[in-house]
Amino acid sequence: MNYKKFSTDFAGREITVEVGKTSCLANGSCWIRYGDTVVMTHATMSAKPREGVDFFPLSVDYEEKLYAAGKIPGSFFKREGKPTNHAILTSRLIDRPIRPFFPKEMRNDVSVVSTVLATDIDNSPEICAMFGAAVALSTSDIPWNGPIVGIGIGIVDGNIVLNPNQEQREKSEIDLTIAASYEKVVMIEAGAKEVEEKRVMECIAAGHEEIKKMIEFINKIVLECGKEKISYEAIELPFDLLDSIKNDCFEDIKIALDTDDKNKRDEKMQPIIDKMHEKYDEQYPDNIQFIDECIYKLQKTIVRNWLLKDKKRVDGRKMDEMRPLSCDVALLPRVHGSGMFTRGQTQALSIVTLGPLSDEQKLDGLDEQKTKRYIHQYNFPSYSVGETRPSRGPGRREVGHGALAERALDAVIPSEDEFPYAIRVVSEILSSNGSTSQASICGSTLALMDAGVPIKTPVAGISCGLITDEDGSFMTMIDIQGLEDFFGDMDFKVGGTKKGITAIQVDIKNDGLSTEVIEEALRKTRDARIHIIDNVITPVISSPRADVAEYAPKVEQMLIPVDKIRDVIGSYGKVVQKISTDHDVKIDIDDDGHVYIAGINRDNVNAAKDVIESIVNDPEVGGIYRGKVTRVMAFGAFVEIAPGKEGLVHISKLDFNRVNNVTDVVNEGDQIVVKVVEIDSQGRINLSRKDAIADLQKSYEPNDK
Repeated sequence: MNYKKFSTDFAGREITVEVGKTSCLANGSCWIRYGDTVVMTHATMSAKPREGVDFFPLSVDYEEKLYAAGKIPGSFFKREGKPTNHAILTSRLIDRPIRPFFPKEMRNDVSVVSTVLATDIDNSPEICAMFGAAVALSTSDIPWNGPIVGIGIGIVDGNIVLNPNQEQREKSEIDLTIAASYEKVVMIEAGAKEVEEKRVMECIAAGHEEIKKMIEFINKIVLECGKEKISYEAIELPFDLLDSIKNDCFEDIKIALDTDDKNKRDEKMQPIIDKMHEKYDEQYPDNIQFIDECIYKLQKTIVRNWLLKDKKRVDGRKMDEMRPLSCDVALLPRVHGSGMFTRGQTQALSIVTLGPLSDEQKLDGLDEQKTKRYIHQYNFPSYSVGETRPSRGPGRREVGHGALAERALDAVIPSEDEFPYAIRVVSEILSSNGSTSQASICGSTLALMDAGVPIKTPVAGISCGLITDEDGSFMTMIDIQGLEDFFGDMDFKVGGTKKGITAIQVDIKNDGLSTEVIEEALRKTRDARIHIIDNVITPVISSPRADVAEYAPKVEQMLIPVDKIRDVIGSYGKVVQKISTDHDVKIDIDDDGHVYIAGINRDNVNAAKDVIESIVNDPEVGGIYRGKVTRVMAFGAFVEIAPGKEGLVHISKLDFNRVNNVTDVVNEGDQIVVKVVEIDSQGRINLSRKDAIADLQKSYEPNDK
């Protein structure tokens, strides 16, 4: 009875919204169809807040069902397990733009779940999920001040393309996603190939114009089938308690905050917090949870007033001034590469491990990407912020920060042909006081160059903050530390080279960013990252090391004819296994004939390569080979010059002098040099040891004893 269907054009393709089709018990739901991509989204809200909750509990989940792409999960259980990194990143992509539009004083649990039911390769399920979240929330009775809409943007052959298809995405210079309300941009996420700031702004502007059309479309849907928003129990601070605490400790908080040392600040704040609890816990037994919130609110007021009115930062820096910077490389023995980057009290240690291409990560998701050879992972232990929380593995924040650093560096990672390695970088955050993800970018640049990875150019990352006033005025500041992030309105993170941007991630806490704010943030982050590259990174390590580290695998690649792959592998893999064992190497062979040989000792790698070359290249008359004596007969010795290729050295060809017994010269298992003197009509190979020695004596002393 309540089923409604709406269609419109979205970036040149039809998008269809179906409301009331399923899930009548959810507060809001919809199906989004975009080409053959179908995403179902539900929004639900609890009837009452949970007792004692002092924040807005929003959860956003993006569910990848492999049946959507016609795949069966590869796990033992043959069902989807925990969310993939891609699903987690998409959940964050939806969460960040919708969160600021909920009432700040609401404490009811809200859940938004987007499930991918079907997908094609050209129409992004991620964009559909963002659109579905906006429709489900807008048409529901859940209090929400949207809508917002997300869109993907690319640059193909110099032209801006909205919601690019698979072919366009592969060619695009940028993978940009923005979300916006009708007036302002509320989220930016990008990976790019050194794209200039001006070009990024043009992409954002083009995307925003299309978003405005889609917001008008959603508003029409809401007018026709939207529910009336329900009332909720607003959780507000008791103003008498706030005023009392302000009178007691406002000036003390100012003094405590006025330092550039986070540890000293925390030490000074703790007695104030304890004193307020001691005084007001009994007086306000039903509002104990609000005491910390009142103190937090006072800190926020002080920091924002300092920035907006006094033009003062907590640590005394100017608005465009960065904290003290330093870096170091080659800190750890045995590892393949390491670098540490320090910015004020933020410190990241990045470690590189190199491996053969067979070590690349296997992916089991909805898209066409099956493997990933460059991996960046980010760890945020509790000691980095002076806490004692036990480690329980990476959460969504860690996954998101790791992906941002990975995107920032992906643009400069050499291709497989240039550098046939799998590359893993792990950033360990040792100390955190703002912008740890950006420190990870800088630390990883150092570690990659220390590992001998021939990256195209150094990459640096920096963050820009924002404070806005009710009258519309604003102030941005570069290199924000913890307090400026907590109490500010924006964390605008940009990674890039001197040439252009490689990654962007923007988190906001207000109703959005104007064009003026975005342009200023891009300009300030550009100046800052160039300063970091020129004055901090380059003086320590100006270019990648000439070779990989001593304990890193040495990798050689070669291309063999496809019809020779079987010869190299051998029956049941016996040939390739023997080469690997004899030379202590690992050999990977692709179906197209690419062979990758990896080992710690470069001589062993080269020797294994020579063996493979001897297999795929037929013996030539006149060629000299080193082979192994496999059998000794009365009339001569059989020598294997390559796996599966054996020839006879007649007793008369063993030495310059007369030989009475073959075993006087060679025994089974000996390695000797031989020359191919004849290949008869039946393919039999005749060899000569004495001719090989004679040829080698022309330039070398005989050494096959």
